[in-house]
Amino acid sequence: VERLCQRRTDPVTGERYHATFRPAPTPEIQARLRQNPRDKEENIEKLMDIYSRNVQDLQDFYQDAFYVNADQDPHTVFEFIESCIINPIPCKK
Repeated sequence: VERLCQRRTDPVTGERYHATFRPAPTPEIQARLRQNPRDKEENIEKLMDIYSRNVQDLQDFYQDAFYVNADQDPHTVFEFIESCIINPIPCKK
């Protein structure tokens, strides 16, 4: 929730910033940043609630799916997905 709530966009350049991880480089840019209404905390919490209520049904439906740890560099994630497609892990039946 924190990561999503702190996203901002510069309406002049379209550049995206994050209050903690990638702050605007100057006070001038900081002053003109805007938050997307979808990134407000109450909206994100609603989406997280919907996700929590439906995640088990999705896991049951997609039993043959594999878990991807996307908290890595993009090349590593790509190689993992590619290896799962080329050499799929045998599934339990």
